[in-house]
Amino acid sequence: MDLYMLVIGGKPLGRHIEQHDVFFGIAEELKDLVPAMKAFWPEMDGKMHIDSWRKVSRVGGFKVFVKERMDENEEDSDLDKRGHVALRDNLFFVNLGGYKPNDMEEYHYKQLVVAKDLAEASRIAKQTVFWKHHESSHIDDKYGIDVDDIYNVEDLLTEEMKGKYKLVFEEVVGGDGEGDGEMGDVADNSSEDKLEVGYLKLSKLGG
Repeated sequence: MDLYMLVIGGKPLGRHIEQHDVFFGIAEELKDLVPAMKAFWPEMDGKMHIDSWRKVSRVGGFKVFVKERMDENEEDSDLDKRGHVALRDNLFFVNLGGYKPNDMEEYHYKQLVVAKDLAEASRIAKQTVFWKHHESSHIDDKYGIDVDDIYNVEDLLTEEMKGKYKLVFEEVVGGDGEGDGEMGDVADNSSEDKLEVGYLKLSKLGG
């Protein structure tokens, strides 16, 4: 089983422009998530499509695993015996917003970070956005960047998925140098999973 992150879109009845949201799901293949996506946004009623998606198996300096839920104490003990260097409890989705001069659009930067709590997740995500966009003058200093939304990804799963699965994390040490020093504190996207971008109809997935 894999964790998937998708940006889905469409124009529900009564809307003037396309609407978007983020969907997280656990499945063997992307196509298996179609029923859950439809249930997540029923107002789309056949108008939904996927704008981008990725499997989530690597976030910053951490590998991300989907595990079946067992006895929590037994599971945690087993992970420790395998010698994982560091485990953090949560994967967070952070949605940051900012403005450009002479532009009516609010731009958003979607980040995944492994962190202990909401405050740490917010700090890590802001660092990444400032490095990639703010220092390149893409965002107006007058308006700055702020956290619009922040969630524990497990809380965004369907009730069925939350009941069956949990996310665990293993810090990457050695090899390409990731996981050393400050890597665990920075949402470095350079080694993350491939992002699939482009309009994809659900019908192409059999939905």
